[in-house]
Amino acid sequence: MDKDSAFLKKLLATFKVEATEHIQAISRGLIELEQSPSSEAQTQTVERIFRESHSMKGAARSVGLTDFENVCQALESVFAALKRREIVSTRELLDLLHLSINVLSELLAGIEGTRPVPDRKKIRDLTSRMSDAARARPPGAEIRVMEEQPSDYQTAQREEAWPTALGPGSADVMRVSKEKLHSLILQGEAFLSVKQSVAQQAAELRAITAAVQTVRKEWAKMPPEIREYVPNKARNDAASLPDEKKKKLLDFFEKQEERISKIAHGLSGLSTSADRDLRSIGALVDGFLEDIKTVSLLPFSSVLEIMPKIVRDLSHDQGKEARFASLGGELEMDKRILDELREPLIHLVRNCVDHGIEKPEARMAQKKPPAGTINIEVKHRDGKTVEVAVSDDGQGIDHVAVRNSAIKSGILSRGEADALDDEQTLELMFRSGVTTSPLITDISGRGLGLAIVRERVEKLGGTVFCESTVGQGAVFRMLLPLTLATFRGVIVRVADSQYVIPTFGLERTVRVKKDEIKTVENRETIVFDGRTVPFVPLWAVLELPPEGKNSEVREVTHAVVLGTGGYRIAFEVDEVLGEHEVLVKDLGRQLRRIRNVSGATVLGTGKVVPILNISDLLKSAVKISSTARPIARAEQVSLERKSLLVVEDSITSRTLLKNILEASGYDVQTAVDGVDALTKIKTGTFDLVISDVDMPRMNGFDLTAKIRADKKLADMPVVLVTALESRDDRERGVEVGANAYIVKSSFDKSNLLEAIKRLI
Repeated sequence: MDKDSAFLKKLLATFKVEATEHIQAISRGLIELEQSPSSEAQTQTVERIFRESHSMKGAARSVGLTDFENVCQALESVFAALKRREIVSTRELLDLLHLSINVLSELLAGIEGTRPVPDRKKIRDLTSRMSDAARARPPGAEIRVMEEQPSDYQTAQREEAWPTALGPGSADVMRVSKEKLHSLILQGEAFLSVKQSVAQQAAELRAITAAVQTVRKEWAKMPPEIREYVPNKARNDAASLPDEKKKKLLDFFEKQEERISKIAHGLSGLSTSADRDLRSIGALVDGFLEDIKTVSLLPFSSVLEIMPKIVRDLSHDQGKEARFASLGGELEMDKRILDELREPLIHLVRNCVDHGIEKPEARMAQKKPPAGTINIEVKHRDGKTVEVAVSDDGQGIDHVAVRNSAIKSGILSRGEADALDDEQTLELMFRSGVTTSPLITDISGRGLGLAIVRERVEKLGGTVFCESTVGQGAVFRMLLPLTLATFRGVIVRVADSQYVIPTFGLERTVRVKKDEIKTVENRETIVFDGRTVPFVPLWAVLELPPEGKNSEVREVTHAVVLGTGGYRIAFEVDEVLGEHEVLVKDLGRQLRRIRNVSGATVLGTGKVVPILNISDLLKSAVKISSTARPIARAEQVSLERKSLLVVEDSITSRTLLKNILEASGYDVQTAVDGVDALTKIKTGTFDLVISDVDMPRMNGFDLTAKIRADKKLADMPVVLVTALESRDDRERGVEVGANAYIVKSSFDKSNLLEAIKRLI
């Protein structure tokens, strides 16, 4: 790579950071325009986003991104017209402006060539529509030109000259690449091992010094009678001289006493010096780690920037009204945690709009305001834990629908489902394949989202659970550590091995007497905080060999009580060795995911100790303890090949779908339109129908309606794969009884195969 190419690459990387900030600011401004009734507030908002679009246009020009610049120019024209009050902000205009922001985001994502960018025709059409909107005037409106503020305009021009070099507050802020910062953080955290090693050495020196001092005291107590063997030089009587061997022994004792005294003195000095060094190094390491953590901390609001737009766009597409609110966004967390948390948060917010918030007419019928509210609240749970709650004031979760979905997916039998309480029912939603959506779309309905949310949260060492009241809404609570790489952990011993259990998720360590262990349904339990909890040996959960384990319970044993979402299990251990600060070491790519283990750490002694995964331990314990109410495994999927009918008038699309499905192990037949399909359905046997919508003679909607109207065919799953993506089309798909609605513009064969797998 030559120097010019390398420079351009760095310039583009800087532009992406700056443009992202501008796009987020404009998006926030558009949301404010929709929600602010005050004319003065709207004027200030328009002024602000006008400047943002102007600066972003100049930045795009400086790096030669013509398409990006043209969209920014069109945006600036609209905002300038709004600013001069030549046009007014209508719902249609705001929709167009939000669309332009989406296009800019797509262009930005495609800069590195890893994602497709909008084609030139789409961009020309968009800029043309915005140019028309900027020239439009409401009938009879008086044109009032606002006075420009030269200083503001000149400021914007100055900023245009160096947009990619400086950002907001550049005099106090310097941008550092994520890779360099991450490397610095890892090096800083590695100092913790040095501190622990010095602490271990200081402790060993203290122990040796104490041992030597003990020996020295013993020497000092040497019996006085030994002194009788000392030769009396004043006497010349040869018979009175001691035996030569006794004299040599006494000389040896006296020399050793002198040497021990010197060693004790030297060790005492070394021990004092080691303690002094430990205090100095400890203070330096702790201070450095604290500063490094501060550098890596970002306010939680940084992941909330896009939420108002997601809520606005999704609710608009579904004919709903919803507003986003947040509390506690100023709380700071490790950037690495926030990066991993972004996708789960987006999914939960989409779920709130898609499944929770009702349409305005339905809400008003329940005496609710027509616009629903989606809220994210962030707060400290304690000194080491953060709680993130995503809630809505919608219809809540239908427990019956959740249980029925679990039964349909083969996760539970009817009897097992009926035995679950509400809390256990809500836990089912985090199982893959469980969904309450009546229709599978590109947004939801495949039953994978919440399973992925839990997987991501648990990867961070956190937990997630749900609470819901029918008719009042639902809340998803995530409990997360403040930092990712270091935490407090309790070291326990099981047989000859040691393990670290994070204090996050650990309720308490307890001593359990033999007579406190009770048997319930042939399983051991103890009473903890007034509740009966399962009592499970940790060695059994970890599947360790039982050698040396006595079948009889000891008079007194130790246990650690772990819990999440109100559910607890006590794990028996041989010994609790104490609490320490722990630095997490990755297991490497080959051992990325080991059940019950989340990583490893190196103790001050140099010993490598596994760090246990609390969520995995609780799941593994369920298999051992019936008190935890084990959930049955899914029944074996039938190996019989399923028969599908593909209904599509385009021979190209028909061939493509047929090849995809046959390659996945299905028997496939085809039909050219709805009439042909209905004939084949009545004369053949099919497990599922996949149909286009827009077809001659009989379209997909009519075909689906006729299938539902026939008693013999009413239960046959129907998947609509179509280019029609409007809200009205999706709603009609629901009305006629389609089980899934997949839009061709966002077609992904994995989405289709997942939908089919769920439905049959």
